Amino acid sequence: GLLLPDREILVNIGGVKQVLYVDVLNRYPRTRLAELANCSVDNANDLLELCDDYDVRKGEFYFDRDPDSFKCITELYYYGEVHMKKGICPMCFKKEMDFWGVDVHFLDECCKGSLNEVEEELAQIAEKVHEILYNVEGTTPASVSKRCRLFLWKLMEKPESSLLARAMAILSFLFILLSSVVMCMSTIPELHVHDAGGNEVENPTLESLETACIIWFTIEYVLRLVSAPNKVRFAFSFMNMVDFLAIMPFYAVLALTHLGTAVTELASVQHVVQALHAMHLARIFKLARHSSGLQMLMYALKSSLKELSHLLIYIGMGIFLFSALGYGAEKNHPDTLFTSFSQSFWWAIITMTSVGYGDVYPKTTLGRCNTAISFLCGIIAILLPIHLIMNKFVILYGKQRMLETIAKHEIELSATSVWEGAIWVSQSDTYIPLLQDECRGTRIPKFNHN
Repeated sequence: GLLLPDREILVNIGGVKQVLYVDVLNRYPRTRLAELANCSVDNANDLLELCDDYDVRKGEFYFDRDPDSFKCITELYYYGEVHMKKGICPMCFKKEMDFWGVDVHFLDECCKGSLNEVEEELAQIAEKVHEILYNVEGTTPASVSKRCRLFLWKLMEKPESSLLARAMAILSFLFILLSSVVMCMSTIPELHVHDAGGNEVENPTLESLETACIIWFTIEYVLRLVSAPNKVRFAFSFMNMVDFLAIMPFYAVLALTHLGTAVTELASVQHVVQALHAMHLARIFKLARHSSGLQMLMYALKSSLKELSHLLIYIGMGIFLFSALGYGAEKNHPDTLFTSFSQSFWWAIITMTSVGYGDVYPKTTLGRCNTAISFLCGIIAILLPIHLIMNKFVILYGKQRMLETIAKHEIELSATSVWEGAIWVSQSDTYIPLLQDECRGTRIPKFNHN
């Protein structure tokens, strides 16, 4: 027969007793409580699958679960939706909902945001853990050639993987700086050298340093290309294309010169080479990958595109407005500097952005009043979004630091996890599927509420 004739069940949730009515629980028949309310007392195995223990004498069901979360979940049977209590971990609450057979779509919209945010954080933690594990341990390929390629790839692309890789990154950065300094010094007139015919030639010392830098960049590029897992993707990467274009003109000029082509015909090529030398500076941005601060700054700017777009629209409207007013107020002055609307437009740009070169300025009283108003509006327009962007940067930077700390903590916990029968037990309350798959663990199956 049915469990209780009076159609009430007594549950004990973590030491807190509560009486529930069967007709109320049957409003959602696929939940664990509804299954329990309609279960037969003659089948002990079915009862123990639904609860942790059962006292026949008292008619009391025992559950080793969180009583605070259970109070929130019982709201489903009375109000048709679940509200997560403030202070409860969203992921722990989701586990409670899975245990009681309550689908996530019953969670109120105001609480789904918190759950989605935590799930995104856990996904980021899992990604960070995999990155750390790959950089520290990685997979060991079977063949010797693959092991060598993996070693070279980590050596050239993963400075955090080893002390030697970090030293290579520092050495590469020093060569970039040296190449940039040589490029700048080559333009100093006092360092120019002339041959016997009075023609200006490259300074031998600077040329030797530049050659050494090119040789290093070539070796570095070849090693990275050889060890790259995906060579097509590597070759068409923007920064790698910059590296290629920066070193190839040097060899092109060198080859053509040795083939007997007149150097005078390569004057334009030499200018291109000098311009491409400046592209070595772009490689400095490659080191931003290893700086969480610069990454967070770029991410903060990206997440603030809406505010920045509003800023640009506001400044653009101000530039058009004040340039038109400035041109109208100054065009009739005998010594006016506002000779055209484009000149007035240039004046409005440098005024609203608080640059103020002083090459164009008003000479009438009305024009000066217009300048003062445009200057104040420009300052206000620039200052307002800066506060929002800096706040986002601080929040994102703190969050990134927290994710790195949690990721390392998860790695430590995965190393100290133990097995108990068929159930994998971890000391962490956060469940990261990627980590668990690596540990080849099994979890307590969720209650099927579909």
